[in-house]
Amino acid sequence: MTDETPRADPVRVLLAEDQGMMRGALALLLGLEDDIEVVAQVAAGDEIVPAALAHRPDVALLDIELPGLSGLDAAAELRARTPDCRVLILTTFGRPGYLRRAMEAGAAGFLVKDGPVEELAGAIRRVLAGETVVDPALAAAALSAGPSPLTARECDVLRASADGATVADIAGALHLSESTVRNYLSAAIGKTGTRNRTEALRAARGQGWL
Repeated sequence: MTDETPRADPVRVLLAEDQGMMRGALALLLGLEDDIEVVAQVAAGDEIVPAALAHRPDVALLDIELPGLSGLDAAAELRARTPDCRVLILTTFGRPGYLRRAMEAGAAGFLVKDGPVEELAGAIRRVLAGETVVDPALAAAALSAGPSPLTARECDVLRASADGATVADIAGALHLSESTVRNYLSAAIGKTGTRNRTEALRAARGQGWL
């Protein structure tokens, strides 16, 4: 088969999006493409891998912020469990850190949701053909921002500090001593250039490091 030979079967797509209206609209619009078929739709991250194993999609189109499991974590699981499935991240939040994490998780593409559906359909075809598709503006931002300065443990502690958790709460949840938690929080605050852990958490989320 040459590159010019059209694909005999439609591209099988799994769609993961927690907002029902957005998920339905995407499925409808992609379904209008002659060579694309949405074979599975899920609303939670922990439903992605089971759906992929059941339906064997060619491309998984994943939102990042999903209940149960993030799209980035699901992308890494898909790479391990269904290596033939290409992953395309589609998100509202074009954060540089998200792009880096998506590529590290094995995603083949990263687009923001404000583009036309024709662009999305084209990206699905391109990642299936083996290309890597990344929003140009986001790629430039990621290069200028550089990698996350936070260690994995500092990220864990920042996440656990959300919703007013005390140092004792964090220590109990992560099986760490309170002094170790304070050290990690202090390091995260310093690396984010903020004044306290609330600001550090906000800054880290804003960059897509968490």
